[in-house]
Amino acid sequence: MNQLRHRPLAVGPLRAFEAVARLLSFRAAAEELHLTQSAISRQIQALEQEIGCSLFQRGTRSVALTSDGAVLLACVPGVLDRLDATVRQIRQSRGRRVVTVSTFASFASLWLIPRLEAFQQEHPDIDIRVSAHDGIVDLSDGEIDLALRYVQPGPATLGGERLFGETLTPVVSPWLLRQSQAGEAAPLNKPADLAGHTLAEEDDQRPGARYLTWRRWLSEQGQPQLQPRRWMYLNFTYQQVQAALGGQAVALARLALVADALQRGDLVEPFGPDRRMGSPLAYWLLLSETSRQRAEVRQFGDWVLAQAALTRDAIGEAA
Repeated sequence: MNQLRHRPLAVGPLRAFEAVARLLSFRAAAEELHLTQSAISRQIQALEQEIGCSLFQRGTRSVALTSDGAVLLACVPGVLDRLDATVRQIRQSRGRRVVTVSTFASFASLWLIPRLEAFQQEHPDIDIRVSAHDGIVDLSDGEIDLALRYVQPGPATLGGERLFGETLTPVVSPWLLRQSQAGEAAPLNKPADLAGHTLAEEDDQRPGARYLTWRRWLSEQGQPQLQPRRWMYLNFTYQQVQAALGGQAVALARLALVADALQRGDLVEPFGPDRRMGSPLAYWLLLSETSRQRAEVRQFGDWVLAQAALTRDAIGEAA
């Protein structure tokens, strides 16, 4: 019986194994890792000898994982990802300071990025990396320092700080409103007048999207059966705002994300603030447990909280 080995595995053969297992090709793995095919084969053979089992079934023109190979593959990618993330953090700590922020695309486009220049004026030695995902990213994976989330209170907000709540309001371009007032477009004085206009609608199947629909707003205004001249279905909030800015549609906008545009006069609320509608969703700040010890992450988090206070003032939300 072979004696059990206790020596740690080398990282190189693990990378070769992960690439072959993912691509099911020694040739493709060699190209990806910039090695020769024979070098990949030697690394796999060394790994199999080290572990004491076959990891692949090798055919004339095919490669398949053995049962032992499948067991190993279940853990290797995660180990390599954590190793790479740790190395990146070490390299960053010895060079320029970098804060990686995860948020969803519309929040990045409409709220975060327009404000970033102010932060970088105050902290020119800190680089900001924005990673936009509409899904919730795991803060424990070592890739993300800080997350700006848009969810209801629950597991995804544990340990976080609430930035501001959600309020929906119809918005249009000043040009479209002037057209309607001059009689060159359909009237836009009361909710029933939306029957003569195009409505930009949230085209999203996620559970929270039901709070963002025109149908919900119209029902609150006593117009549950109203049909607009046409619908414009868009699956990103910033696209709806862009349609409103261009005079193509009336958007049911997230107030916190268009507050600056309303203050500048780029957008207007045709029915005034009395027609705003609330939502149980809110915006949150969460810091990674491993990253919160870094001064630059805390500085950026404090800056986000200060900017959120300004947004609360702009939308009339109490602290």
